Amino acid sequence: MPLRETLARIDADLAAGRVPVARQRLRGLVSSFPYDLTLRRRLAEVYRLYGDAAEAGRWMYLEEDRDADETAAFEARYRSPGQRMKVLAWRGPETLAATAFAEGQLVAVRTACAEQLGHPVDWDDPATYRDGLEEQYEASSEPWTVGGVLAGVGCLVGALAFLAIWVNGVVALFD
Repeated sequence: MPLRETLARIDADLAAGRVPVARQRLRGLVSSFPYDLTLRRRLAEVYRLYGDAAEAGRWMYLEEDRDADETAAFEARYRSPGQRMKVLAWRGPETLAATAFAEGQLVAVRTACAEQLGHPVDWDDPATYRDGLEEQYEASSEPWTVGGVLAGVGCLVGALAFLAIWVNGVVALFD
């Protein structure tokens, strides 16, 4: 699907309140167009709707006007340079970055990872920085977010509705 058409669908999804669908479409676009900082910025905006500062910081990490709190949340969630290399979803040389700031950020992350691991690493070869991914992801110690609570409540309501339908079906079998 062409970029322009996908962006129109994302706008329609957001207008209709289908935030998870819009998020998935944007993730796909960022994967297809990793150098497009505008797509990364839009994805950060969607994560702000969820109240997820770390993911907003992740997708704004290459922007000079990024929010310091979001950046700190991102760096706290993804502590090692290897983890950051993985989740930034960059491919190719840093010179493909649209801005000097973005290029500098990418170089800094790659250099820190190489220094930590003691050998060169490459954005296009995850095996070169895989050793930097050994740290297990730790759950955030930040307070609950509205998005997280709503997601949990939605799962609970869905499970209870399924259980009620199942019980009604079982009772109907014996009537």
